[in-house]
Amino acid sequence: MSSNSTLTPKGIRFAIDRGGTFTDVWAAVEGQPDIVLKLLSVDPENYADAPSEGIRRVLEQVTGTTIPRSSRLPKGHIESIRMGTTVATNALLERKGTRHALVVTQGFRDLLDIGHQSRPKLFALDHRKPDTLYEEVVEISERITVEDFEDRPEELVLPTKGIPGTLVEGSTGDILRIIKPLDVAEVKTKLLAIREKGIDALAICFAHSYLYPQHEEAVAKIAMELGFTHISASSSVGAKMIKMISRGSSASADAYLTPEIQRYVQTFAKGFECGNLDGVRCEFMQSDGGLVNYKYFSGLKAILSGPAGGVVGYARTSYDGKTPVVGFDMGGTSTDVSRYGGSFKHVFETTTAGVAIQSPQLDINTVAAGGGSILYWENGLFRVGPESAGAHPGPASYRKGGPLTVTDANLMLGRLLPQYFPSIFGPNEDQPLDDEIVRQKFSELADTINRETGRSMTPMEVANGFIDVANEAMGRPIRAITEARGHDTSAHNLGVFGGAGGQHACDLAKKLDIKRVIIHKFSSILSAYGMALAEVSQELQEPSSETLSAESMPKIQQRIQCLKSEAKAKLLAQGIDEEAIRYDVYLHLRYEGTETQLMIHEPEDGHFRSAFEKEHLRELAFLFPDSKKVLVDDIRVCGVGASEHVSQDNDRLRKELEETSFVPIEAQNAAHKAKVYFSPVGYQMAPVFLLEQLKRGDVVDGPALIIDKTQTIVVAPSSKAFILTSHVIIDRSDESTVPVVDATEDVADPIQLSVYSHRFMGIAEQMGRTLQRTSLSLNIKERLDFSCAIFGPDAELVANVPHVPVHLGSMSYAVKYQSEFHKGDLKPGDVLVSNHPEAGGTHLPDITVITPVFEPDGKTICFYTASRGHHMDIGGLKGTSMPPDSTSLYHEGASIKSFFLVRDGKFDEKGICDILLEPGTHEGCTGSRRLGDNISDLKAQIAANNKGAALIQALIAENGKNKVHFYMKKIQENAEIAVRNYLKGVRQKNGVAPLTAEDSMDNGSTMKVSITIDEEGTGIFDFEGTSSEMLSNMNAPPAITYSALIYTMRVLINSDVPLNQGCLTPTKVLIPKNTFLNPSAGRAVCCGNTLTSQRVTDLLLKAFRAAAASQGCMNCMGFFGRGGLGSDGKPLPGFAYNYGETIAGGAGAGPTWHGASGLHTHMTNTRTTDAEVLERRYPILVREFSIRKGSGGKGKLNGGCGVVRDFECRAPLTFSMISERRVNQPYGMEGGEPGQRGTNYWAQWNEDGSYTWLNIGPRGQIDMDLGDRFVVHTPGGGAWGKAGDGDSITTEQKSVDFQPRANGSLNAFLAAQLEA
Repeated sequence: MSSNSTLTPKGIRFAIDRGGTFTDVWAAVEGQPDIVLKLLSVDPENYADAPSEGIRRVLEQVTGTTIPRSSRLPKGHIESIRMGTTVATNALLERKGTRHALVVTQGFRDLLDIGHQSRPKLFALDHRKPDTLYEEVVEISERITVEDFEDRPEELVLPTKGIPGTLVEGSTGDILRIIKPLDVAEVKTKLLAIREKGIDALAICFAHSYLYPQHEEAVAKIAMELGFTHISASSSVGAKMIKMISRGSSASADAYLTPEIQRYVQTFAKGFECGNLDGVRCEFMQSDGGLVNYKYFSGLKAILSGPAGGVVGYARTSYDGKTPVVGFDMGGTSTDVSRYGGSFKHVFETTTAGVAIQSPQLDINTVAAGGGSILYWENGLFRVGPESAGAHPGPASYRKGGPLTVTDANLMLGRLLPQYFPSIFGPNEDQPLDDEIVRQKFSELADTINRETGRSMTPMEVANGFIDVANEAMGRPIRAITEARGHDTSAHNLGVFGGAGGQHACDLAKKLDIKRVIIHKFSSILSAYGMALAEVSQELQEPSSETLSAESMPKIQQRIQCLKSEAKAKLLAQGIDEEAIRYDVYLHLRYEGTETQLMIHEPEDGHFRSAFEKEHLRELAFLFPDSKKVLVDDIRVCGVGASEHVSQDNDRLRKELEETSFVPIEAQNAAHKAKVYFSPVGYQMAPVFLLEQLKRGDVVDGPALIIDKTQTIVVAPSSKAFILTSHVIIDRSDESTVPVVDATEDVADPIQLSVYSHRFMGIAEQMGRTLQRTSLSLNIKERLDFSCAIFGPDAELVANVPHVPVHLGSMSYAVKYQSEFHKGDLKPGDVLVSNHPEAGGTHLPDITVITPVFEPDGKTICFYTASRGHHMDIGGLKGTSMPPDSTSLYHEGASIKSFFLVRDGKFDEKGICDILLEPGTHEGCTGSRRLGDNISDLKAQIAANNKGAALIQALIAENGKNKVHFYMKKIQENAEIAVRNYLKGVRQKNGVAPLTAEDSMDNGSTMKVSITIDEEGTGIFDFEGTSSEMLSNMNAPPAITYSALIYTMRVLINSDVPLNQGCLTPTKVLIPKNTFLNPSAGRAVCCGNTLTSQRVTDLLLKAFRAAAASQGCMNCMGFFGRGGLGSDGKPLPGFAYNYGETIAGGAGAGPTWHGASGLHTHMTNTRTTDAEVLERRYPILVREFSIRKGSGGKGKLNGGCGVVRDFECRAPLTFSMISERRVNQPYGMEGGEPGQRGTNYWAQWNEDGSYTWLNIGPRGQIDMDLGDRFVVHTPGGGAWGKAGDGDSITTEQKSVDFQPRANGSLNAFLAAQLEA
């Protein structure tokens, strides 16, 4: 090698992304071309650390000096190193972190194990909860709570006499009560016991420590004195925000990951001269998109280190200053999507690998579709992922016996050319991609598809079909992250990066109606390059309890200045010049009485309320009156070490687009031509251009391929690629429009079948997002207790996003009722509302809004859209719509068989208000006290239906009504075939004898089912023998049984079949009239929806011998407080505030799995409200929330355990409880023992501090006093098999599920939907 004499000392800048498979290295030397390297992240036979090896290779190349791998790296020529790493992410995914113990407030030992109590997969029996990170738990008997509560009526005076504890002021000025002070002796004794077990790391989480951190700080000090080497206190790591679950989980993650990060950084530093990085500016990328000095890099902030670099990369290279950009990062196993519109958007609570993280992260959303995603032909549909072939065995073309993947489909279509791909495959790692095996496998797959469908598809059409389905799957989350925030998807550019992005860019842009694609020259290493363009940042955040007002702003500004001073000190310590520091100030704001927070950047005029209202209107589509208070939950300051180089790529992009004269390049100038498949034409000869041979101003007309060293860019027909110095710009032209031929097809194209399945589900999803955005009530906007669906002209279900299991299938009967009742009378613009059990309803609080969608002639209904939302207050007995002692329907609030909510363009507000107030005319009942919420949510439901109607009409305009209806029917038939095949398998296994089951309710009523399956796979579900209807509210309308049946069939099939009417087509349900599963008119039904539905599900699973019983209950608990004065000054009837929840229990065991503990099962999946949020909003103290050890049935495979939930009244409250399995135990199967029954207790407080414990039975409504406790022990699950019968199974055999690395706002929304 020759030496480079022009190199100046400190002249090389490095930016490195250490990914899971590859490490990307970018290096810049002034006056020389940038250096780009890609090397394997793990290659132990050649080097110990990939980033160090990359630096070594660059130093050798630049200096001309050989540096042996065994020697340390010289530092003299290194100016800076910036790095992102997957060390933390991999440790979290693989559960290979540091041993540590969790120190937690007494009563919350299982806080992180239970988490939010929702199950990760809605349609699973073998629930697999993520493993907790800690090894031991230490409960400390300290307790603090807030003194006041947000929902307190103004005239309500809280009692103070006789309440134990002392008052202190929190960091926000809030008054808190120390109920139980910290016992230092207890802490020392318990921590010493942990040290003796060899554990030297701790995570600490005490209730309300975000407001009062002194107890955590005291424990941390004691732990340091006892020799613990790493301590993560929840009040100092993460975002210091309310929510004990997220904050405790974050502390645990930090204790688990930070020692691993520190070990890695230390090892990395030892590879340099003198064994350190002294004299070298070394910074790591954090999840929030900012850099931090390596000495301050922590595990909690490293989880999205690599992906964050990619977002910074496209934001700083592909934004023209006007048009917002959708970031599309398609890699090997998954795709990351995000959005940039001039500023970075962050999320503050996410979940990664089952671990809740409360720390600022860029809003990045991972979807399970990448180059390695496996292709499936399943149940007559094309499916892509979420499973990935990974690096081993990899795609079929990698010569390791792998399955067909997206990469193989692109190879089959000529969109990847083996000669431009590294020859690193085969036994000697010297062969190219294997296109022969790919052609063979697609040919075999095409034969299978043609044999099963009667089609005559070519292998190329099959491969193209999978690409089409993959693009459809990736388009759905992109629409979500734009439209869910009130942005038009088509008004964006598509910023494409990642190794596989260029192959899909044009097709994806077409699906999204995006006109321009921007690809930077470093797009395949953009995460690394983005780190070179990032800035050092220091995030600081504090909780606040201020109301936003002119009076509070001076105090807020004072706290902002304190945070700025702290940020400046930390940046100066990292070597940032003071004059380079700028500050971004944010307030975390929400309307009083809501939980929807918005992080608002300080506007130029300083008027935070106006900025908040503008963002609220855009994102949530409504505003409250000016009189509504805006609360400040958090104050956030981000100190930034500003860099002048960050915008140079964007500046060049803007300038060159304005100044460059573009000239088409002739096809003969291409390196060569290749056959590339483009639908619908087929193969076309496309010129292949090498990017390095193209110059600024060249225009490449599609179809064409543009190839550089690390990626292939497909330029589709009717598109043009414009070449700039650092960018490839692809402008997509709309193909000449061809009139839609509305022909009827005979045989379904499985590609179109798969695409239409995505389209219909996408419409239902967008309806759901519209409803969530435009609704007002907590129950719909934040708990997402709603469902949206579309129906055919026959009112049969087409697509129902699985929001709430008990809504599945049941809405169809409500739509059918209205369709028949108003046959021939409906006209465009009509909107109907209904909730009555005789009209297809489940229980009265679930109100269904139905909109007929008409053809252009205005006479023929082509679809229906419907949305069902749970309204917390529609009046009822004793002021509640879910009274435990209701016996007649009118006790449960307003009932509506059919009402025109909108007709002739008029919203009938008076008419619906009269209906909602009507319950108040009955003795002992009240009308709705939340008419404003009711009206707002009904209007939101109308908006959701209108969104669905518009999307359906657009789909018909694009494809023709006949084609849309054809595939609607075929998708329903597809689901029908899946259910029939399952039922045929059951018949073949069990014979022709009926499957039977019987189970008893706690009041002695019996439910029975007999299932007879014929040769065609039709199942007759006969409930003959079920007991008579009840003089209680446990009666269940027939729609409930249909919901339980469709849920059960989906669970048993255990495959991702569409949820539509086809699931019920092969079934015939016989329910005798005047039984509690088919009650007569006027019977109370509110608990049939919540409790009887669970019991019917268990009954069906018992008949199929699928699993032992789960808890069989939702444990519907609520408490209510009185207050509020009328215009006459007298107390208003009913309750001023209320809270309701369902409580987790134990899951049943099955043939190959233990039942899970402390989670929701079957027909519900609602989250629990965090204890800190609950105590801040209501006069309640959560004494305990833990797993009820030993409550699961014992057997060869044990049932899951229930939970203990213990509430203490801090003011007089009325408690309501409705539950099951308090008398009868959840059954075991195959000789397994039953789970323990649940119990509900009222612990009456006595003057001497003792309690009198009363068992209140399965249900009741009780007026409780200050100091009284309401304690719920939920049932466990039944066991499977006799204990000791054969080999005991102690651990579950777990398959590896897809784990998204980035769970931003979209994934948070989807998770919340599943937890509604």
